[in-house]
Amino acid sequence: MAAGLIRCEHCGRTNRVPAAAAGSLRCGSCHQPLPWIADADDDTFAEIAEAATVPVLVDLWAPWCAPCRIVSPALERLARDLAGQIKLVKVNLDEAPRLAQRFNVRAVPTLLVLRQGEMAAQQAGALLPPALRTWVEQALAMGDS
Repeated sequence: MAAGLIRCEHCGRTNRVPAAAAGSLRCGSCHQPLPWIADADDDTFAEIAEAATVPVLVDLWAPWCAPCRIVSPALERLARDLAGQIKLVKVNLDEAPRLAQRFNVRAVPTLLVLRQGEMAAQQAGALLPPALRTWVEQALAMGDS
């Protein structure tokens, strides 16, 4: 599984970010939380998303889907804003038909929140950024109660 590179918004240092690891990510220099954004497919989803020890926001998208391309930057901003609290996993459904079937995807984008590998929330269709943030924060709060 390939590691990505991400620049720390606090100190500017570039960090190598693995697709799968235990815990949450922190900058190797300033130790601030890093946003965790990874891609997964049918073969890697279990390791990257279901085995995560932090809540996972799953973006089930398709490259031909215009709303998906609109929602993607808002999801990445949310991953940065909630660094250390969530992991964003992006799944291209054209390359992951088994996951589309497993999660009964009828519309794209479909968003999921997973906690310890179990679905805690599901949202079909695109949301505007404020509604998206509210939906994610509510899904995270449900698991904390």
